[in-house]
Amino acid sequence: MQGIAALYFLGDGIDDIAAQMRSGIGVEPIMECVIAVALLAGTILGARYTQRLLADARRSEQALGMARGAMAQLIELRFAEWNLTRSESEVALFAIKGSTIPDIARLRGSAEGTVRSQLSQVYAKAGVANQTMLLAVFLDDLIDPLAVDDAQG
Repeated sequence: MQGIAALYFLGDGIDDIAAQMRSGIGVEPIMECVIAVALLAGTILGARYTQRLLADARRSEQALGMARGAMAQLIELRFAEWNLTRSESEVALFAIKGSTIPDIARLRGSAEGTVRSQLSQVYAKAGVANQTMLLAVFLDDLIDPLAVDDAQG
C-alpha cells in the first residue's frame, strides 16, 4: 500500500513539474518527488528487511529442529548405555526436563516413593548423585562433542 502511495505521489510530482516547466518549477513539486522517492525507498528496504527476518526465522527453526533431534539421539544413546528400563527412561527424561519428584509421580500416575526409587536407579546407572548432575552429563556432551564421538565408537 505504501508503494502504491509513493508511486502516486511521485507521478503527481512529476506531472506538476511537467506542468510548471514553462512558467518555472517551484520547490513544492520537487519536494513532493523527493519525499515520494524516500517513501518508495523506505518501503522497498522495509520489505527486504522483513524477507530477511523471515528467512532468519526459518533457519533458526530448522537449526532448533536439528538440535532437538540430536539431543533426542544423545538421550537415547546414553539411556541405552546405562541399560535403563522403560520406566527408568521415562522418569529420567522428566528429570532432565526439570520436573520435580511430585510432578513426575503425578504425570506418570505413580507414587512418589516409586519415582524416588527409579531416580536412584537412574543416578546409580549414570554414575551421578542427583538431578543436576544428570542434566550436566548431557550438557557436557553438547558442549564437548568429542565426548560423544568417543562414546559412539
